[in-house]
Amino acid sequence: MIEQDPVMRAVEAALFAADQPLTIEQLRGYVGDVDVAAALQALQEHYAGRGIELVKRGRHWHFQTALDLSHLLRREKEEMRKLSRAAVETLAIIAYHEPVSRAEIEAIRGVQISKGTLDVLMEAGWVKPAGRREVPGRPLIYATTPEFLTHFGLESRRDLPGIDDLKAAGLLDPVDMAFEEAMDAAAEDENGGDDEKMANEVEINDSEA
Repeated sequence: MIEQDPVMRAVEAALFAADQPLTIEQLRGYVGDVDVAAALQALQEHYAGRGIELVKRGRHWHFQTALDLSHLLRREKEEMRKLSRAAVETLAIIAYHEPVSRAEIEAIRGVQISKGTLDVLMEAGWVKPAGRREVPGRPLIYATTPEFLTHFGLESRRDLPGIDDLKAAGLLDPVDMAFEEAMDAAAEDENGGDDEKMANEVEINDSEA
């Protein structure tokens, strides 16, 4: 029997037992002051191409079903959330410019955002408070979450696509046009449209393996 690396085994066990993705620092809290990064790299290579894969989302690591097999195990419960154009544009601005304050979001969009817009995005789990800006008044600033990266299949914000990439991949349809315009405006710091002129249906799938 081949002897396995004890650090790899410990990191593997910690990830399997965790109820949420873990950072390297959090893993060290379980396995001690060891080379966790090397163990994660080795585990990622070990699981590559298998039914379960080790993936990194932002600074967090977790196991997930291989994407090409997820349909075999998924039971979906669909919940329709009506996301206003203001919420879609706000999400795009935060994703491309984080961390940003409410005033900075409004400056990019060119209009004020209602109190509930950020609440909706935080309720969806895609946006979170990220501290306060060290300027007079110390305004609260916002950033995207690991759940945002996971939902959109991104490893980090560097993987955020441009509009041309989405069009070339055939991933934009009429339902996506508001998000297309929002990302375009966010990326180029142009003003967005009217706050309540348009609404989009956004499906959030809560999957259970």
